[in-house]
Amino acid sequence: MLALHGLTKSLPGGRVLFSGLNLTIAPGEFVAVMGESGVGKSTLLNVIAGLDTADSGEVLIAGTALSGLDDDGRTLLRRDRIGFVFQAFHVLPHLSLARNVALPLVLAHADPARALERATTLLDEVGLAGRGGDYPRQLSGGELQRVAIARALVHRPALILADEPTGNLDPETADRIMGLLTAQARQAGAAALIVTHSEKAAAAADRVLSLTHDGLVTHGR
Repeated sequence: MLALHGLTKSLPGGRVLFSGLNLTIAPGEFVAVMGESGVGKSTLLNVIAGLDTADSGEVLIAGTALSGLDDDGRTLLRRDRIGFVFQAFHVLPHLSLARNVALPLVLAHADPARALERATTLLDEVGLAGRGGDYPRQLSGGELQRVAIARALVHRPALILADEPTGNLDPETADRIMGLLTAQARQAGAAALIVTHSEKAAAAADRVLSLTHDGLVTHGR
């Protein structure tokens, strides 16, 4: 479902974040990437999602090479195939929680009533039952994180990308969210890639890798 071939990315000043990365994630497989701050974990997710571009190498999602797509093509690929949990949430303040979560389905021209029904179901699953009519300003950081996770899963994406998905959650909610992410990935046959500092969150994955200056290596080596 996801393949990286020789991926290299540098910062504008010339510092190399990562070089020659190779990775394959199969449908239904859950992979966690750990690493020190500043090694490029979030940048890696942005490159995979087509929000940033690599200096060299290739990203393939379900066999489609990002390099062969223009901006509109990458936007459509993200809309239809990717669920992204941003570390900064990116929840829209002027929309209710249900409409925030339903947004990927609405953008894909799904029936509005069914989109809201699916959004309500996901809000229930992340522990926000009955909160669909609330607005982001009424939520804590941890609650906003859960809204972002529900939105990333609502359209049953083929690829789930998550940047520190449990970073603002208490331990009990973090366990629940990791269970939801892994279950959604396996049930839908989706590939999932998370970056995290949490050993406990990473333990839910099928594979745990470390992003280092030498590339991706098995965590702990």
